[in-house]
Order: sequence, then structure tokens, then C-alpha cells
Amino acid sequence: MHEELENFERNYVRDLVEPPPNRHPIGTKWVFKNKRGEGGMVVRNKARLPGVSSKEGIDYEETFAPVARLEAIRILLAFAASKGFKLQQMDVKSEEVYVRQPPGFESARFSDRVYKLRKALYGLKQAPRAWYARLKSFCSSLGL
Repeated sequence: MHEELENFERNYVRDLVEPPPNRHPIGTKWVFKNKRGEGGMVVRNKARLPGVSSKEGIDYEETFAPVARLEAIRILLAFAASKGFKLQQMDVKSEEVYVRQPPGFESARFSDRVYKLRKALYGLKQAPRAWYARLKSFCSSLGL
């Protein structure tokens, strides 16, 4: 568990902040997994701290998000190259996400604070679908 939290610190994943009044921080829970070697013996224990705000049937209905197949990407690149089209890539800033402090690792000095994520925290099932819905809406507003 300490290793997971140290990775968060080393990779600048989060900042401890006052909880904003209009946002509800999501919860987290520890998930443990045994890494096994070739003979099936446990060689390492790992702990992960995924976001767990969503519960199937309560917070979301579907988690499917369309993903381009490698063949489709290759066709697009070949077509663009043959026609001399210029392709661009973009990165999109996601909305702010706040999570509660991990169970058992709350700050004694700032127990009322929450973490504002700088990077994505794995485990949010509906994130890909929500992203696709937002992109589709934006593209539709442009007439695409």
C-alpha cells in the first residue's frame, strides 16, 4: 500500500485540497492481488487504489465506448498519405475529479481535505463512455 501511495507522489497524481462545495469526491478502496511466478508460487503482493464511485445499475447503465480497430487506423493513414491530407492529433483536458483520502491513510493534520487528481485514476467504469458522449456532442455541434 505504501508503494502505491509513493508512486502517486512520485508521479504527481494528486494534490490535497479543500473540498469544493459543489463537487462530491468519489471513494476509493484497496484492491489486493498476488503476483505469481512460473511455478505458481506467490512472488509479490500488490495493492492498488482504484476509484470506486460507480456501482453498476446505480451510477451507470453502460460502459461500452467505441474503439478504432488497428486496420481502420491504417486505412485512414494510407488514405491521408495518398491524398496528401494533413492529420492532427489532439489532447483533451478532462474535468476535475476529487477523491476521498484512502482508508487507513488519512492525513492526521488535514483529515477533512480531499485529493484533486492531476492524472486519471483507474477503475472508473463509465469514464470511456462519458468521454465518447462528450466528443460526439461536440462533433455534432460542428455539423460533423
